Amino acid sequence: MGKAGNKNRSLGTAFEQKAAEFLKEKGYQILEANFRSRYGEIDLVAKQGKYLVFAEVKYRKDGKGGHPLEAVDRFKQRRICKTAEYYCFRHGYGEETPCRFDVIGILGTEIIHVEHAFSFQR
Repeated sequence: MGKAGNKNRSLGTAFEQKAAEFLKEKGYQILEANFRSRYGEIDLVAKQGKYLVFAEVKYRKDGKGGHPLEAVDRFKQRRICKTAEYYCFRHGYGEETPCRFDVIGILGTEIIHVEHAFSFQR
């Protein structure tokens, strides 16, 4: 990874930490950050009430490149779902565990949290 890749990764990590703090303030328990599998990566895994929450975090400095929430397209959603399925398998969560897919968009300093942003997809 070149210098730009390292810079983007550290910037991404900083905003994922900001999103994790935001969720903690809302009463979520953060279980894991940056869970990786061969299927992809999930930025944050959290627990909120009965839900196991898989959250994707997207940051944009401004709206010039589009809104951060638009960056989570169907392809990305499917990868997140496959990774979430693997996470549940690895950690012993059964099919009866209620899961939710959230997206956290950070546009400048504004945080937008969309609960139930998309449904599970195969």
